[in-house]
Amino acid sequence: VDLAGSERLDKTGATGDRLTEAKAINKSLSALGDVLTALASQRRGHVPYRNSKLTYLLQDSLSGDSKALMFVNVSTDADDVPETLCSLRFAARAHDVALGQAKKNVAPAR
Repeated sequence: VDLAGSERLDKTGATGDRLTEAKAINKSLSALGDVLTALASQRRGHVPYRNSKLTYLLQDSLSGDSKALMFVNVSTDADDVPETLCSLRFAARAHDVALGQAKKNVAPAR
């Protein structure tokens, strides 16, 4: 899933469709963060997969016998430090999720 375009809205100056898309991406990232926090929790209560289409679609990939890999792109530009730090904090939250060892699920031959 490529969630590029999740910049700070006030910095981008986006309007119209681009603004709507950026808001939707940011909302999905927020919901994904909520799911990651719930999965990393020691109590493992309710995991809010249904809070966005993204987390609902990724439910099988974020639970059970699956492993997920996250790439975080960061910038070395001094003007982008706030976004870079935010991205790294998000990645740290994802890193805290431990689902156990992935298992290979192979359907029996018929």
